[in-house]
Amino acid sequence: MQALRNYFRPWSSEVKLVGKTVLITGANTGIGKETAIDLAKRGMRVIIACRDMEKGDAALKEVIETSGNQNVVCKKLDLADCNSIKEFAQSINSEEKQLNILINNAGVMACPYGKTTDGFEMQIGVNHMGHFLLTFLLHDLLKKSAPARIITVSSMAHRWGTINLDDINSEKSYDKTKAYSQSKLANILFTRCLAKKLKGVTAYALHPGVVQTELWRHLNRPQQAVTWLIKPFTKTSVQGAQTTIFCAVAPELETESGNYYSDCAPASCSNAAMDDEMAQRLWDLSCQMLKITWD
Repeated sequence: MQALRNYFRPWSSEVKLVGKTVLITGANTGIGKETAIDLAKRGMRVIIACRDMEKGDAALKEVIETSGNQNVVCKKLDLADCNSIKEFAQSINSEEKQLNILINNAGVMACPYGKTTDGFEMQIGVNHMGHFLLTFLLHDLLKKSAPARIITVSSMAHRWGTINLDDINSEKSYDKTKAYSQSKLANILFTRCLAKKLKGVTAYALHPGVVQTELWRHLNRPQQAVTWLIKPFTKTSVQGAQTTIFCAVAPELETESGNYYSDCAPASCSNAAMDDEMAQRLWDLSCQMLKITWD
């Protein structure tokens, strides 16, 4: 019963972050938008990064009206297009004096097979490669703003994932659920590497809970039927945002890095998610595929 209460309870903290800047991908909807509202209420400059600017502008107005903070902006970012990521990062690096928190929140789930502009399978491409490249392009600004934090929204679905280095784009065979789980496992392995490689910048991965969001739209009918059965045990977007907010705000995490969280507390992850050798191999492959050098 206590575990169930912890699952649904909001995280409470009076911490203010006035004068700090946060960038949140996919903050035009769901837990990303709720995270933006919370951090705006804490006095942060909030940058909403999203692909659909019409939805982004609507979210921008809602975040400003709900938080009372006018220091919120929306910028276009398509994580399925490396050129878009590079253009976006260039504007952030040239226009922003600091970046204290980067929240890699956007994602796609269980979609039909498709590829990004650069030829990556859509789920590994958006959920991992896109955020990998974005973080790479912004990590100098993050280091300059230290202490800074990088938060990546993963999922308990990582437990069913394996990293297929020989077919990372699922070209030989495609199972949309396995591809999603692979991408979420990649999020945690990425976080482990970040923690080892960056100084003054801490990194966290998290499971938000089973949240009622637009990510469910690609589920097939049997899967949708299951979601209706488990709906009483799913979180709202506000509840689902709490662990992200905790990782962004909690002062006690300043000395922690590379860990995985759920329900606003440290959580155990799969053995595959703690495989540092695989984490490095995935890091090297990601750099190779993105044509970047990041030692």
